[in-house]
Amino acid sequence: MDDLSLSPFRAAVETKDFDRVEATLAPDVHFRSPVVFEPYDGRPAVAALLRVVGEVLAPEFVYQWQVRQADREVLFFTTRVDGRDVEGVDLLRYDENGLVAELVVMMRPASGLMAVRDAVGARLASAG
Repeated sequence: MDDLSLSPFRAAVETKDFDRVEATLAPDVHFRSPVVFEPYDGRPAVAALLRVVGEVLAPEFVYQWQVRQADREVLFFTTRVDGRDVEGVDLLRYDENGLVAELVVMMRPASGLMAVRDAVGARLASAG
């Protein structure tokens, strides 16, 4: 894949097709974020979390740019949650099969990050 093409992960997120997002994840994918203390591990856990996060971020979520080098990709995004502008990056590492082996999400500013945390937390609490 050259640097100008969309990764399957990005294409799936942009179409808000979370079955496709799940299909891009390696079975032992590892997810980290400044919002969660413990990482999420494994396709089922990470896919379930990404569905909830996707519901929170989706209305105004847009990838603005990407950089890819070898097995690493950075996707810069913007969105708006509860009236707060949010900027962030998805830092991805792919395995030898081209599946997402590691996903680290970073967001700013702190007020936007907290808005995302609160909205995701509320959805997770109401789901289980």
